[in-house]
Amino acid sequence: MSIKLNQLNNNDPKKLVHHPKIPYSVYLLSVCQALMQSSNVLMIAVSALACLPMVEDKSLVTLPISLQFFSMMLTTIPASLFMKRFGRKAGFLLAAFIGLIGSSFAIFAILNDQFIIFLIAATCLGIFNGFSNYYRFAAVDLVPMGLKSRAIAYVMVGGVFAAIVGSNLPFFAKYLFTELATASELSEKIIDSQFAGAFFFIFAFYLLILLVLSFIKLPTVKEEHVVGKVRPWKQLLVQPKFTTALICGMLGYGVMVLVMTATPLAMKHHAHGFSDTMFVIQWHVLAMFLPSFFTGNLIERFGLLNILFWGILFVFACVGINLVGQSTWHFVSALVFLGLGWNFLFIGATALLIEAYTPQEKEKAQAINDFLVFGTVTLTSLFAGILQQQLGWKLLNISVLPLIGIMLLSVFSLKKQLRYNL
Repeated sequence: MSIKLNQLNNNDPKKLVHHPKIPYSVYLLSVCQALMQSSNVLMIAVSALACLPMVEDKSLVTLPISLQFFSMMLTTIPASLFMKRFGRKAGFLLAAFIGLIGSSFAIFAILNDQFIIFLIAATCLGIFNGFSNYYRFAAVDLVPMGLKSRAIAYVMVGGVFAAIVGSNLPFFAKYLFTELATASELSEKIIDSQFAGAFFFIFAFYLLILLVLSFIKLPTVKEEHVVGKVRPWKQLLVQPKFTTALICGMLGYGVMVLVMTATPLAMKHHAHGFSDTMFVIQWHVLAMFLPSFFTGNLIERFGLLNILFWGILFVFACVGINLVGQSTWHFVSALVFLGLGWNFLFIGATALLIEAYTPQEKEKAQAINDFLVFGTVTLTSLFAGILQQQLGWKLLNISVLPLIGIMLLSVFSLKKQLRYNL
């Protein structure tokens, strides 16, 4: 047990030298992550607006996003089982082909005002995400234990690309498609469907993912075959490390999505313009992913539990700032802290999770984790607008304090238990 505790709380920099190099496939997985996150940013940015001409009941325009999250959640377990049987690379390639089909359906639906087809497209994109969220676990398989947290962080660095490029592509795609349509003398109907341009970019992103995957070397099913006992689900769930990783992953991600999704509504309520809202969200997304350049190093230097603790403190700071003011700079600083907290909690929880299962339990443990984490994300994304409307901004922030408390208790409990068992 002392060895395991040292993995969580390693403060000796001398132990960090002479690490082997990170395989180039980890960096390629980061590229895939960047393209995946960018496609998600585009989908979230334009789907509701693209659906406005398709439906009479305007309350349905957010249904595709909810369906995407829901299908992603339902895909996590089948995706893990598929990749256990056929390998991770086969699963990622299949997902990219499903993404190509989905983005093609989306383009057709927008150009022909077919809402049902657009819902099918959103489902396909959710299935793609359900597979592609395993990029970080694929990186873990490529490195020894001492580099696993760093490999996870390097994959998450891909989100920086999405924050900078993906958040600006909706505007570029809109005008680019208009120019192309005008130059080609297409019909006025097609010219008016400017949001189809965003899904041409998404289609291109999935093609690039297929190309990048062709250069990635991942273990085959035969190479991954491990003989040993697989514990039942309940035994996995009651392990202190697994429980803490699950709590921090679920609640850290859930609180982030809840507050982030409600922020534009709160800013509109407090008379902030759309440009201010985009400014706040862009800084938030940067804060989510930019720390990934050094989060893995911080985990190796200060220990997993300390990084999880600081992630919880950052989320608490976000709530505190949201309670004391509603200026643009209050929103910016609060969501930067929220992004930092999510980064530390998500990467830290993933790194802690991989210490809680044996190699033969890998697929089962990862599937349980991602199903519950993204199930929580689905629920919080659905209820963010309702809670903001019913409770208001301040009460919404106060309502997440018990969730922060649960994360804090779980980290302290694990730390105490590990010390007691020495």
